[in-house]
Amino acid sequence: MVQALHARRRIDRLGALLGVVAMVAATTLPFVVFKANRIASGEPRSLLAALPSAPLLLASVALLAVAAAFVRQARARLAAAVVGVLTVALALAWAADALTPAGNRLVRISPGAGCWLLLLAFALIATDALARLRPGPLARVGALALMAAAMWAAFAAGLFDQLSIMREYAVNASGFGRELRQHVLLALGSVGAATLVGLPLGITCHRVPRVRGAILQVLNLVQTIPSIALFGILMVPLGALATAVPLAADLGINGIGPAPAAVALFLYALLPVVANTVVGLGRVSPVAVDAARGMGLTSWQVLGEIELALALPVIITGIRIVLVQNIGLVTIAALIGGGGLGTYVFQGVGQTAIDLVLLGAIPTVALAFSAAVLLDALVDLTGRAAP
Repeated sequence: MVQALHARRRIDRLGALLGVVAMVAATTLPFVVFKANRIASGEPRSLLAALPSAPLLLASVALLAVAAAFVRQARARLAAAVVGVLTVALALAWAADALTPAGNRLVRISPGAGCWLLLLAFALIATDALARLRPGPLARVGALALMAAAMWAAFAAGLFDQLSIMREYAVNASGFGRELRQHVLLALGSVGAATLVGLPLGITCHRVPRVRGAILQVLNLVQTIPSIALFGILMVPLGALATAVPLAADLGINGIGPAPAAVALFLYALLPVVANTVVGLGRVSPVAVDAARGMGLTSWQVLGEIELALALPVIITGIRIVLVQNIGLVTIAALIGGGGLGTYVFQGVGQTAIDLVLLGAIPTVALAFSAAVLLDALVDLTGRAAP
């Protein structure tokens, strides 16, 4: 009985569950989907059918699954998870090379359910290990940079060129950079404008409680409007403005295009910025404010050097929320001609081409994840540096 209890304590339940998921995904689910051409129906291929070296890969997955279940040391778990992700990625690249006939540009090889589930299982193990390690902000940024460099090196080396998503990229390479820049500009521009307007509004709400309720209620009302509906609502006044004021049309303000998308994203971003500014300023200790005034600081100096400095981590948390939110919402802007990576998502939906959808969706997820990591690190750094 005592030995059984000790054995249970040695097993990490989350790791064991994810290890079982990884083994089920590797042995029972299709690892890749083979299509003779872009519009043909897909044929699922298991790991054993896709790769000659599949038994060795299955043994590697089994070993990593055992490590996830029994290894409790966080660094070792993280190393095992990273090896697992790399193993699955390399297996996917090898399977695409093995299944694509030489010189054939029509065949499409896509990741199957087993591949996605394996990547998810190892990614969750890595996330659990990182949560236990609690790395500092600079370590997190460094890990993100290392991951980005590794991905760039793999793509530059042509490791994944035979995958269908890279075939779609090759077809759309001339416009991909333009759409990516448009996506980033819409997201960053709307959040930057919301920060410039939201900070003074938040300070006003904090200093003048009488207007706080009205301002926050209006901003809450904006948040209740579905994004596609707000885009549509803004098309009418902006179209009328472009018709009445030729200069506005010359500046790119029209009912269709980036203008309604930028305005809608700006409106969506206001509430988190204003609300977090109010909350951050409200948490500043009155003792610190009184001490600053006693030292002879003016009201503006107290605001800039004490209140905003202490509230900065909370304010940046609000900016992080809206930036991640707007990176996702920009995708919908493609429906009204706003451009961005959503262009590929909706083109893929219209053409029933899932790989074209992924060409827009995966970079969007990567942008949102990177923004979250960077701003989380900034929150930690400003929290440590606050007076």
